[in-house]
Amino acid sequence: MIIAIDGPAASGKGTLARRVADAMGYAYLDTGLLYRATGAKVLAQSADPADEAVAVKVAENLGPDDLSGEELRSEEVGTAASKVAAIPKVRAVLLDFQRNLASNPPGGKRGAVLDGRDIGTVVCPEAPIKFYLTASVEERANRRFKQLQEKNPAAIYERVLKELEERDARDSARDVAPLKMAKDAIHIDTDRLNANAVFDAVMAHIHTHMSADD
Repeated sequence: MIIAIDGPAASGKGTLARRVADAMGYAYLDTGLLYRATGAKVLAQSADPADEAVAVKVAENLGPDDLSGEELRSEEVGTAASKVAAIPKVRAVLLDFQRNLASNPPGGKRGAVLDGRDIGTVVCPEAPIKFYLTASVEERANRRFKQLQEKNPAAIYERVLKELEERDARDSARDVAPLKMAKDAIHIDTDRLNANAVFDAVMAHIHTHMSADD
């Protein structure tokens, strides 16, 4: 069983995907971390994330140990991730990693939950259950701003909003695997829903789908 959860940055898909994976006993992959780790390692080399040769080499040598660390959640790394994600050859390298985990969940688990921007359209278009989470850019900026304030009281809302708007534009306009909703995905607008309400709605659908298959 593969469950795909897509959506723009700060739409709540990561929090939801982790909870769903825990509840179902499935493997979980935040595919954005692959791109964040690639972007972070490019930055660590003082290189340009848009440099194809450097980014591809980093992606090819990415390991499990590269997928953890607080620095991966910084806005600088998020911007770098969006740039490396726009490089077709980087996406091709990381696509194999994602598909392999989805098809062969580690630990003998019966399924996998993947969240990202192109899981339902490119990575796992065959996934029987797909969700697409959205929220207004202002609401998403407010959520991200509150998260950043906990670590950096000097965070500026207007800057967070501008970076999200620029990232949405890059993710939606890239030639390869642009951010978009799969035709058979269930759309959930999280603007006026808290995390628990979104989780309950998603789990209800999952159980309905699985009951229909029994």
